[in-house]
Amino acid sequence: MALSDAILTRLLSLHPKIIDLSLGRMQVILGKLGNPERKLPPVIHVAGTNGKGSTVSYLRHIMAAAGLTAHAYTSPHLVKFHERIRVAGQLISEADLTALLEECEQVNGGEPITFFEITTAAAFLAFSRTPADYLILEVGLGGRLDATNVLPAPRISIITTIDYDHQQYLGDTLTLIAHEKAGILKKGVPAVVGVQPDEAREEIERVAARRSAPLHVAGQDWQAYEQHGRLVFQDESGLLDLPLPQLRGRHQIDNAGNAIAAIRLLGDERISEVHIGDGLRTATWPARMQRLGAGVLSGLVQADAELWLDGGHNPSAGRVLAQAFSELNERHSRPLVLVWGMLNTKDVANFIGCFRGIASRVVTLTIPEEENAVSAEVLAEAARGQGLAAETAASLEAALRQASLGVPAPRILICGSLYLAGRVLAAHSQEEMSQVTGAGRR
Repeated sequence: MALSDAILTRLLSLHPKIIDLSLGRMQVILGKLGNPERKLPPVIHVAGTNGKGSTVSYLRHIMAAAGLTAHAYTSPHLVKFHERIRVAGQLISEADLTALLEECEQVNGGEPITFFEITTAAAFLAFSRTPADYLILEVGLGGRLDATNVLPAPRISIITTIDYDHQQYLGDTLTLIAHEKAGILKKGVPAVVGVQPDEAREEIERVAARRSAPLHVAGQDWQAYEQHGRLVFQDESGLLDLPLPQLRGRHQIDNAGNAIAAIRLLGDERISEVHIGDGLRTATWPARMQRLGAGVLSGLVQADAELWLDGGHNPSAGRVLAQAFSELNERHSRPLVLVWGMLNTKDVANFIGCFRGIASRVVTLTIPEEENAVSAEVLAEAARGQGLAAETAASLEAALRQASLGVPAPRILICGSLYLAGRVLAAHSQEEMSQVTGAGRR
């Protein structure tokens, strides 16, 4: 076990709850650390339900194409905790991560603090000590009381598409969820608002008006759409004719639009239209409509099968996934078989119902070593309740073998959870996973 894993495991025990939204504990530990959140490069703060990670990736790659250095903070990790913290464009080293965690653990002195709070404090320390042009900071959960929302004033805020998720913490209506997400808005700080349901957009606009935060809203102040195999972006400054993103799916046009709108608002003359196009072409984000190449798991399915992975886990993600695979099938027809695992904190029925009439069948599994995993049997019943043929499997390997049987050249999509996706990527590449459990990986 890596030393950082041992420390991370200890940090999980500092608070009885995995999630306890508050800013008080964060402010205390940052004060003890010398307030590193006040010593950061210009920050782009990203909240939302879906598309945050992809938006962060587009921003990172556009800035890299321009020769700029950017820190980035994302969550959860898939295989290694180090994925969360990029310092000047590079994943944090084991030595640096270990030293930062030990410093934060010592300063905290055993006081109650959540795992996400203390690891976010460690990330702020890392970012404050290494120069960079920008910090791209992804919210962990919600926004208003999220540990990242201690910044005095970011350069730009972004709110990506909002939908139902984490209702037990954020509320059970889109208005309540949007209110929490809009909590990152600050007076005078311009904010990019991605494509939204009307209810969510209206609440964001109400919060922005109270806080005097100028909004740049998709469909009103800017547009991004596909035309003749290109991405067209248009705002009050003019029109950009750009290559399509490397990331697959129509929803990635919206995510790319969020990033481009933010870049335009930055007004950084070092970033040109060419750099934006290069960033779109090179951006990657694992477990988002990812086609898996040769590896351990591809050896378990037919040689002519396609193997795909996506970590989307709420109804909105289910809808965009179903649409994307339906469009893929129109271009190149293959039977779609789902290998599906999910956590019990998610809307199981409304996720799988999106694939009615699109998937030929579903093979369910219990996500291994995840205490909140829904059992394969319960998932299979949910799929059948949505009119889908379903069967259970005892393991990921068994599920892939079953999915590959009975249909020629299947298109197999492993889906339903980022925690399942992490295990898939680790197994496929024979990489050892961080020992931090899924419960602590928000």
